[in-house]
Amino acid sequence: MPDRLKTRLIAQALSEGFVSCRICRPWDVPEVPERLAAFVEAGYHGQMGWMAERMNWRGDPAALWPEAKSVIMLAESYTPDEDPMEVIGQPDRGAISVYARNRDYHDMVKKRLKRLARWLIAESGGEVKVFVDTAPVPEKALGQAAGLGWQGKHTNLVSRDWGNWAFLGSVFTTLDLEPDAPDVDHCGSCRACLDACPTDAFPAPYQLDARRCISYLTIEHHGPVDEELRGLMGNRIYGCDDCLAACPWNKFAVAASDMRYAARPELTAPRLAELAALDDAAFRQMFSGSPIKRIGRDRFVRNVLYAIGNSGDPTLRDVAAALSNDPDTAVADAARWAVQQLD
Repeated sequence: MPDRLKTRLIAQALSEGFVSCRICRPWDVPEVPERLAAFVEAGYHGQMGWMAERMNWRGDPAALWPEAKSVIMLAESYTPDEDPMEVIGQPDRGAISVYARNRDYHDMVKKRLKRLARWLIAESGGEVKVFVDTAPVPEKALGQAAGLGWQGKHTNLVSRDWGNWAFLGSVFTTLDLEPDAPDVDHCGSCRACLDACPTDAFPAPYQLDARRCISYLTIEHHGPVDEELRGLMGNRIYGCDDCLAACPWNKFAVAASDMRYAARPELTAPRLAELAALDDAAFRQMFSGSPIKRIGRDRFVRNVLYAIGNSGDPTLRDVAAALSNDPDTAVADAARWAVQQLD
């Protein structure tokens, strides 16, 4: 009976749009506490204080919900239709990470997880809790323990079946489901992802210093970015796809099943001049329903101004100069820096 339930569960997950469904135990990641403690002790988490504050849960999924006996790990593909690196060669345009060019994946993945969880309860009872990446759950470690893939040298999950363009979600349950075998590392001697990083954010393979990561700098970092790093950010204004795009396992990438992950045309290569002109109301309207909305207008325009400073385009000088006295000090600082760069 349990085997038949698991078979039907996997079939149901695939019908919901997930590309893979595997199972592990909450306690199958004993290495996480030590790795997390080392990450925080080195200061690699930067301003993400919540990582240090919730280490007991993030380091031990069994502590998050002690009654849980199984973790159903799921992957949902968001493979881009276009080459995400093409916009990097257009300095007057902004590069937005593939996952953020349309609807907020948190809402979409969570709705799928909830439908799958309701199906499971209807089929076999038990209790469930669903998590995307807003909860203190070590999804990537659990994903490897469940056999979804392995954590590559860029620290993201990689699969021989679907590459590394995927969101991860989990369903914790009190049901005792048969676990899958963990995956093993297939990176070999490849270091394409490490060499692709514009800011050299990997102190060593499998280690990430978030303080140098463009995704962190453009999304999580408050205030001005160190001048040493600004010039390395290029025109990346929200997130960074360089290490993901470089992974050779993407030759097996699976197309996204939900069209709402397809890029909105206006976010594929938006003009920096137009983005810099956004006030708070226009920013909120433009990014309604987008994950970009959560960083707010000020941080977003700060990022745009760094891109303008890196553009080498003198026609953008006046755009930057117009914001040199912006009420937000980080925006004003970025504007003055951009003007200096263009001068």
